[in-house]
Amino acid sequence: MNRVESQERWMRSLVAPTIAAVALLFSGCAGYQVGPTNGMTAGSRSVEVLLFPNHTLEPRLSEPVAQALRKRVQQDGTFKLATDGAADVVITGELTQFERVPLSFKPNDIVTTRDYDIKLTAHVRAVERGSGKVLFERDVIGRSTVQNTADLSSAERQIAPLVAEDLARKVTGYLVDGSW
Repeated sequence: MNRVESQERWMRSLVAPTIAAVALLFSGCAGYQVGPTNGMTAGSRSVEVLLFPNHTLEPRLSEPVAQALRKRVQQDGTFKLATDGAADVVITGELTQFERVPLSFKPNDIVTTRDYDIKLTAHVRAVERGSGKVLFERDVIGRSTVQNTADLSSAERQIAPLVAEDLARKVTGYLVDGSW
């Protein structure tokens, strides 16, 4: 066997594994969909996010929640964010509960909490401005974990944007993936 034949044989032995690898690579993206997942044209409708009244004992939560919701709507791209009061959909709600739930305890001490699960519950409502049709209305919970420190109240204030972001991600999911 000469050198040319051995090179051809070597090239043929690489073709099948290469095709299999490329097919495997692209099959992982088979369920991915570019653009909005609810069948709407991106940016065809606009959303306005109003401040949620805070009925919890934790102060200063309304702004981080509204800011996170607005940011999430813009990042998703399914809807345009409207700030002038002429939106197709208006998102309103109220912050109803802020809880700190013990998550784990220090080793050899079942009384002292090491980590807390911080949960923020909001009653959220999305309404079509023109028809008044309620697109969704439900309680949504945003959560995050915080370590117990000497100054737990400061740690809770610092974790508030993360809890608001989790809440906003869930609300945007309900809005974007809704069947309306």
